[in-house]
Amino acid sequence: MMQRKIGDPLQPYPHAESVLEHLVSAVFLLDDSLKISYANPAAEQLLAQSVKRLTGLRFDQLLEHTSLNFALIQKTLHSGHGFTDNEVTLVIDGQAVLVELTATPYFQAGLGYALVEMRQIDQQKKISQEIYQHAQQQAAKELVRGLAHEIKNPLGGLRGAAQLLEKQLPSPELKEFTEIIIEQADRLRNLVDRLLGPQCPGQQEIHNIHSVLEKVRKLVELTKGDNIKIKVDYDPSIPDFEMQQEQMQQAFLNIIQNAIQALADTEQGEINIITRTVFQVTIHGQRFRLAAEIRIVDNGPGIPQELKDTLFYPMVTGREGGTGLGLSIAQNLINQHKGRIECNSWPTHTEFIIQLPLRK
Repeated sequence: MMQRKIGDPLQPYPHAESVLEHLVSAVFLLDDSLKISYANPAAEQLLAQSVKRLTGLRFDQLLEHTSLNFALIQKTLHSGHGFTDNEVTLVIDGQAVLVELTATPYFQAGLGYALVEMRQIDQQKKISQEIYQHAQQQAAKELVRGLAHEIKNPLGGLRGAAQLLEKQLPSPELKEFTEIIIEQADRLRNLVDRLLGPQCPGQQEIHNIHSVLEKVRKLVELTKGDNIKIKVDYDPSIPDFEMQQEQMQQAFLNIIQNAIQALADTEQGEINIITRTVFQVTIHGQRFRLAAEIRIVDNGPGIPQELKDTLFYPMVTGREGGTGLGLSIAQNLINQHKGRIECNSWPTHTEFIIQLPLRK
């Protein structure tokens, strides 16, 4: 237990420290300048630093990024009213942590402090978000499929009528207009086919995940800008497993192309492709002893906050001229391989995490 000094804000309450030290929630006392006056063991664990190092440091300077508005914490000291934020992202040592945060004013010996409690909600949020997004995406896909089929029927009639008309036209110059109709009808049909996407994984065979990733890497190396570097960090212990090779290539290609487009205007863009084995993971409600994890990380501007919850929906895009189909198709292909994909993003860091089961 750490040694307290005279003037410690908890000194008049000898039992308070003992209670706080046994809480699983991280508790901080912050002064008006956001300097840490107290941190309990759970807070040390959250920030991965000892209380001796934390005391006296500004809390906001310990984080690489956060969605929290620190002015709200300072405001509690002046207004006397606390607040709660049900979902705050903290980026600590390159890892995003989701917490529920409550801040209340605490006054002692004429000094004001913000008593801040943080409870990690990563796992609960991930499970509920996965269930909610799966339901929403299924509804969106059914809607898109229904619209796509309704569009394809008149498109076929339109194209057929244009072909018949072309045969009846007396002047060859007029055929230019029917060719435009046929060409645009074919373009719309291709778009509809992409919206529908592949509905089954096809014939699966044993392949190596790194050979798939290397084919994708070599392909994008030919088209990426000189300002972008692609680095790999592969785990050679990942065993070969059953997959539909071309579909997995398409899924990874869509994700990496998205990263390349996000890095188009950066001076020094970097994409890292990292593979690891992970143990005891739950994917779509099923427990697997072993899974392959592929992380595709870029140092671009990050995904806009308003797109994060609908990122994998069809027709959702933050890029002008984009179709919004790349990530939706990638997710569909990964789901068909009983895997899952999720995304963590903040400025200068966007990470797509794909997990594919290897062993139950």
